[in-house]
Amino acid sequence: MPPLPPPGGVLEVSVKRRMLWIGAAALPLNNLTRVEAIKLRPERHLVGFLMGLALVAAVYSVTDWTLVLVLLLVLAGFFVAALVKPERPALVVETAGGSLVLVTLPSVDELRSIAGRIVHAIDHPEAEFTAYVNQLNNYNGPVFNQSGGQNTGIRL
Repeated sequence: MPPLPPPGGVLEVSVKRRMLWIGAAALPLNNLTRVEAIKLRPERHLVGFLMGLALVAAVYSVTDWTLVLVLLLVLAGFFVAALVKPERPALVVETAGGSLVLVTLPSVDELRSIAGRIVHAIDHPEAEFTAYVNQLNNYNGPVFNQSGGQNTGIRL
């Protein structure tokens, strides 16, 4: 089993003896159903912004302009931050059991190369390799791991 990643957020992705290792997670190569390099689009919810405006209107009905102005500035800041947030390249590895692991690098081309090496290893039992990726930070831990539509999370 590969060692746990250092605190800097770098994970080792390797294929050794027909197993795909992503950090401490081991996935049998014959159980993989999807390996894909994609760009994740950040969530941009117009409905959330409109609900925030409704909250500001409700606050306006019971207080003065000062608090309303502060709330509007905060709401606008969150909305602008969501609009300018860039897409993020990610390598998606999915298993027949519905588990999903996402990792990232700055370049989608590097992730495509790793995906190609994983697919090559599926067809060639003798193939082995090691690469390094970044942990994908999100609300459920550094590596997003999903099983059957439920987030099971891996905290590395």
